[in-house]
Amino acid sequence: MTEPSFFFAAFVTVFALGFQQQNVTGRHYLAAVVTSLIIGASQFFLWRHAHAASASEIVATLLGGPAGIAAAMFVHPRITRCWKRGRA
Repeated sequence: MTEPSFFFAAFVTVFALGFQQQNVTGRHYLAAVVTSLIIGASQFFLWRHAHAASASEIVATLLGGPAGIAAAMFVHPRITRCWKRGRA
């Protein structure tokens, strides 16, 4: 595997976990279901490939998490605001 794929997998995992937390708190059922599938897929990728990761791939994975949670905190309120506007 490569550093970008590990970064991306960690980013998606932590992004989805942060997004999921906000979905559950906001009682957004459909979004929570979809997010759960994304969490499972990205964790499966990491579990499948992390055992053979090099030092630089581990660093890339560790950097993907903080970027993912910051992005989820930024994006979630904007997406839910757009969804609410579309339904109103």
